[in-house]
Amino acid sequence: MGIIVNLDVMLAKRKMKSYELAEAVGITTANLSILKTGKAKAIRFSTLEAICRTLDCQPGDILEYHL
Repeated sequence: MGIIVNLDVMLAKRKMKSYELAEAVGITTANLSILKTGKAKAIRFSTLEAICRTLDCQPGDILEYHL
């Protein structure tokens, strides 16, 4: 299975919309959608840091590894 992205879960917990997160982080909604659906091949640490700062969470709250 690989890496699972739980960004939707964190957005729901924080009662935040995707476009609000994209704006706060400084990425396009299209790129955020690619990340949310797990289709991204990579993520910059600076982007991950900005997402975690905005959502007040840890990277492990967003990314999960499954065998």
